Amino acid sequence: MITREPTLERLAIAQSSLLEPAGISETTLARALATIREHRVDDADLYFQTTRHEGWSLEEGIVKGGSFSIDQGVGVRAVAGEKTAFAYSDDLSEAALLDAARTVRTIAAAGQNKRVKLARAPRIAVSRALYAPMDPIATLDSAQKVALLERIEKLARAKDPRVVQVMAGLAAEYDLIFVARADGTRAADVRPLVRLSITVIAEQDGRREVGSGGGGGRFGLGYFSDKVLEEYAQQAVNAALTNLESRPVPAGEMTVVLGPGWPGVLLHEAVGHGLEGDFNRKGSSAFSGRLGQRVAAAGVTVLDDGTLPDRRGSLNVDDEGVASQRNVLIEDGILVGYIQDSLNARLMGVKPTGNGRRESYAHLPMPRMTNTYMLAGDKTRDEIVASMKRGLYATNFGGGQVDITSGKFVFSASEAFWVEKGKIQYPVKGATIIGSGPEALKRVSMIGNDLELDTGVGTCGKEGQSVPVGVGQPTLRIERLTVGGTA
Repeated sequence: MITREPTLERLAIAQSSLLEPAGISETTLARALATIREHRVDDADLYFQTTRHEGWSLEEGIVKGGSFSIDQGVGVRAVAGEKTAFAYSDDLSEAALLDAARTVRTIAAAGQNKRVKLARAPRIAVSRALYAPMDPIATLDSAQKVALLERIEKLARAKDPRVVQVMAGLAAEYDLIFVARADGTRAADVRPLVRLSITVIAEQDGRREVGSGGGGGRFGLGYFSDKVLEEYAQQAVNAALTNLESRPVPAGEMTVVLGPGWPGVLLHEAVGHGLEGDFNRKGSSAFSGRLGQRVAAAGVTVLDDGTLPDRRGSLNVDDEGVASQRNVLIEDGILVGYIQDSLNARLMGVKPTGNGRRESYAHLPMPRMTNTYMLAGDKTRDEIVASMKRGLYATNFGGGQVDITSGKFVFSASEAFWVEKGKIQYPVKGATIIGSGPEALKRVSMIGNDLELDTGVGTCGKEGQSVPVGVGQPTLRIERLTVGGTA
């Protein structure tokens, strides 16, 4: 069997599925980009996309909802200095593309002294092969999808008689993109994405509590084997039953230990956003102008890595046609880099890092995280918990908020335990963790050897745009965080 190189395969799929049905050729692409270039610009690109999404939901033992949608279109962008002109259309046709190009051509170019150089011939962008170019919606038929939801519901109910309600959801998405840049770069990606979620409600003595589980990534629905369903169901039921035993949490400044995996969402929010290039170029981040300085305790190394195979936040190429990278942001406590899209990288005099992302063709790209995590240390979880005289051990988080300028954050712990004299005493409820991202990094006193990534459930919001991401960390001990509680 003869197969094409993955980059060429994705380009062929994009051309046959996106461009050719719309009557758009390489000549059309060049004409649109030349139209934009009639005014002085520093950069320009065309972003074509088609997305198919399917969702199923189960409640009270019945699959009560199903949805299917298709969205496609093209976004046309021209950049001059800090200014951007952007137009988009949900009509994939040569006429709509050229009309959008003429619209953005009107961008003002005052003060710009160079024009973007159009390449004589298209150039295929370097890319990766991190996931299969499949349509995950087609990997199971409708009956199999319904059976999958029914199976996880039965698994959860069988775990404990206190489980009184189970809700589950299944989503699959096929995303196909093609990027044509003014410098001749051509890039494409075929992005599968699936997610299975489960929420259970447990009741005991008139008290009800909630627990959740689930995961996913860039693969087909066949990933959700009986073993995986068992793990998700157990996770959700354990969380609900733990919360049934929870007590009010003491409040005040104290030692906080964060569990591995999903608690890395605090790192993502409180630190990761502050390391995005746009905030730092504008001087609005707590990390602005601090490259080469110590911003965290020794041993703290933070990465944003879009090259992890099959992960929810990974990309073969970003939405500007730049290959994803493994970017070290903080190394042994020293700030060594930011994550960049092409616009902010150019204005800051550095190279893009493969983090130019957008929600869809109708949105502008900006620097966004992919999979953000902290590397492991040398302590065991048991050692870290045993070292606590008195404090909070948080193993799961719900929502949170962060102020990028100050780095201050507030997070709610959905699963946490009270610890005294190195022993876990009881689960607690209603804990909020309050602090400053830059200060919290400096107060990391122990780093576990148990690095975990989340199971594949994260979605990041920024300026009204949502994109899939991953988070992770080992167990961490942090000194002097403020815990808001109910006791």
